[in-house]
Amino acid sequence: MKATRTTNKKTNYQKDSIVLHKKHGGKLEISSRVRVTNKEELSLAYSPGVAGPCLEIRKKPDKYRTLTSAGTTVAIISDGSAVLGLGNIGAKASMPVMEGKAVLMKEFAGLNSLPIVLDSQDTDEIVQTIKMIAPSFAAINLEDISAPRCFEIEERLTKELSIPVFHDDQHGTAVVVLAGLINALKVTGRKKASEVRIVINGAGAAGVAITNLLSLYGFEQIVVCDSKGIISGKRTDLNYTKKALVKITNKQNMHGELIDALNDSDVLIGVSQANLLGAEEIAVMRENPIVFGLANPNPEVDPERAADYGVAVLATGRSDYPNQINNVLVFPGIFKGAFSSKATQITDDMKLAAAKALAKMVAKPTARKIVPGPFEKGVVDVVAKAVAKYAKKK
Repeated sequence: MKATRTTNKKTNYQKDSIVLHKKHGGKLEISSRVRVTNKEELSLAYSPGVAGPCLEIRKKPDKYRTLTSAGTTVAIISDGSAVLGLGNIGAKASMPVMEGKAVLMKEFAGLNSLPIVLDSQDTDEIVQTIKMIAPSFAAINLEDISAPRCFEIEERLTKELSIPVFHDDQHGTAVVVLAGLINALKVTGRKKASEVRIVINGAGAAGVAITNLLSLYGFEQIVVCDSKGIISGKRTDLNYTKKALVKITNKQNMHGELIDALNDSDVLIGVSQANLLGAEEIAVMRENPIVFGLANPNPEVDPERAADYGVAVLATGRSDYPNQINNVLVFPGIFKGAFSSKATQITDDMKLAAAKALAKMVAKPTARKIVPGPFEKGVVDVVAKAVAKYAKKK
């Protein structure tokens, strides 16, 4: 049976979105939690009353978490260097995406966040800037920063800050992919993770994070490809990130192109570019193959023809087909869980717990439903509760 769209309505989302943003002057506003309508309220909210909490925080700095909004506010930070589907569009042009992320944080998890775009793509400058503004926030959400810089930026900030740092393009994607894959394996009758052969096409931020998380879960047969083919120890052109992948993937030291990697594989996870897979590529995979084509806006395989090619379970990044791998299933709950547990880091155990909890929300997975929808009741709280159990505190 062919994959079908969830709606027949044709909407020019890009054009309509410009109208929406122009009408409202963006998507965000700052509102006050307290009223200032008379002298007494003014004195409590500002001078002289505000000196009280200031001095209290000076004595016990950790009280900023309970006495200011900074204690529950996420900074959503980008340099605009790798905006999904748009590429390196720069800081100013990326602001609508960061505003959108803040809207989702509020709508789905009830958390306040502030979009911040940095007019620099220098790693040291970005790290130093974030460290300097960190006292204004309880967590940092890195967004749309290109690889391999994003890896170093996140690693350094995680070590040097005492608040959670989370690069959603990496880890949010990886968590939802793992959740979907857990259920896709059930649908196709595959039982042992160690026996499943997986090809990941794309070695950018998402591809690397997916590889690492799947390996931690127990998948032992993973091969990663980039634009030049299979990543192996035979290659001499690998950066430090890809060299690290060699240590946990391609244990047979295969060499060749994507189709060579796909031969006798069970799963293809694409985080690369559109229309890479057709009947020829799917034919070399094992029976009832699983394909996650996550390139946007057009997946690695045509969703309308995937079933004809023999794909048993298809997931994409699109909302107009079943099985959307959508980060909104994860990041609101992860931050909510981190805040409720006073976590200082987002750990691998927290990510694994989030993926398992998300997968369990689909009690009886089918080829058309391997992950819950973003508007299903309880998604954020299920993820938050799972994450909170594994909170790490410095």
